[in-house]
Amino acid sequence: MNEIKPIKRSIQLQPLSREHHDGLLFVWKIKQGLENRISLDKLKEYTSWYWRHHIKPHFFQEEKVLVPFMPAGHPMAVQLKKEHDYIRELILNIDHEPDRHDFIRLANLVETHIRFEERELFQYLEQHLSEQELTDIYEKLE
Repeated sequence: MNEIKPIKRSIQLQPLSREHHDGLLFVWKIKQGLENRISLDKLKEYTSWYWRHHIKPHFFQEEKVLVPFMPAGHPMAVQLKKEHDYIRELILNIDHEPDRHDFIRLANLVETHIRFEERELFQYLEQHLSEQELTDIYEKLE
C-alpha cells in the first residue's frame, strides 16, 4: 500500500496551501451533507457562500499571481485554468438549478484539483523558481 506523505511546502506558498486545506474541508462538508440528506437548497447556499468568500478569490490569486511566473502556455497553467473554469461552471449550474450529481462532481473535481496543485504545480514552482521569485509571489499574495 502506498503511503501518502505530507508535503513540506515552501513558506512562500504556504498561504495557498492553507486555503487548499480549507478547500478539502469544503469537499468533506459537501459529501457529508449529501450522505446525511441535507436539502439541496441548503447545500446550494453553502456552496454559493463558499464560492464568493473562498474559491473565487483563491482562483483569482492563482491565475493572476502564480501563472505569470510560468512559461506561456505551460501545460500545468493550462490545466489550472481549465479546471478553474469547469469548477466555476459547475457552481453556476448549482446556483441556477441544484442537482445532487453536480454536487458530487463538484466535490470530486475540487478535491482532484487541489491534489494536482499541491503534488504537481506547487512542486514545479518550488523546483523551477528562484527564492526571490517565490518571495515575490508571497508578497503579492499578502
